[in-house]
Amino acid sequence: MTDPNPLAAAPVLAHVVRSGFVESVHHVVAVEVAADGSVTRAYGDVTAPMMPRSSNKPMQAVAMLRAGADLDGELLALASASHSGEAFHIEGVRRILADAGLAEQDLQNTPDLPLDERARQVWLQEGRPKRPIAQNCSGKHAAMLAACAAAGWDLETYRDPQHPLQRLMAETIGELAGEPVAATGVDGCGAPVMAIGLAGLARSFGRIAAAPAGGPEARVRDAIRAYPEYLGGTRRDVTALIHGVDGLIAKDGAEAVYAAGLADGRGFAVKVTDGSQRARTPVMAALLRTAGVDAPVLDEVGHVAVLGHGEPVGSVEVHGL
Repeated sequence: MTDPNPLAAAPVLAHVVRSGFVESVHHVVAVEVAADGSVTRAYGDVTAPMMPRSSNKPMQAVAMLRAGADLDGELLALASASHSGEAFHIEGVRRILADAGLAEQDLQNTPDLPLDERARQVWLQEGRPKRPIAQNCSGKHAAMLAACAAAGWDLETYRDPQHPLQRLMAETIGELAGEPVAATGVDGCGAPVMAIGLAGLARSFGRIAAAPAGGPEARVRDAIRAYPEYLGGTRRDVTALIHGVDGLIAKDGAEAVYAAGLADGRGFAVKVTDGSQRARTPVMAALLRTAGVDAPVLDEVGHVAVLGHGEPVGSVEVHGL
């Protein structure tokens, strides 16, 4: 029987090549939208609802500002982050909480270890257990609490989909995406995750990247551009991509989602249907390159080596863009 899920019909856009032999393939949905939000290139069904996971975070940060959160600069980038758990990330989360009169105990995200391998090793060597503040979404959770404190909303129930902050986030995501939220689930960190089409995700990033100065969208854009290490981490591809392409914002998400926006208002989004992260960056790099973006960083983040006996013997190759 044919699988009715649009992800099952996505085209093959990535080959995993080992020693000249195609060992595996990845089906991918990808899209480019113009500054007016119209779809200019589509691979697979880009209108079907999907869960952007952490790629929603810049839109959620816009909603936090609209709720009254007093965040700017690196702390606003951290509110949009899936951070690596490096020392400066942990310190930033504590600053967000302290500035709102809150403490680490108020966080309700899932306890975890730092995402960054080096930071995780240090954390374990110091005998620390999994804690919410070390988990990659703690910046978002701290900022959500700060927004609730500013608006006078209940802190205990901030993760409830019917909470005023979560309703505002759904409205903001729908506004920026140009389509209503199609479904709401539970993200890995325990907060609601809201589904939109991949084209809507790309549209949101184009709108934030090209937003006029002064508004919440521009403030989020400027924070991400100025402090990409706070959005990702010292050794993250999303950090390198933002540094390497003038005017670009980007955000990675779990289950192999990637979104980007350019200063001219164009937006891009990728979803690898099997959730494999190894095809995510090569496809996004190719999507940007074929859109006319010329930057050395695309070669850097777009190359994913296939190893044999610890040595490169192939790579993930993009086809069909």
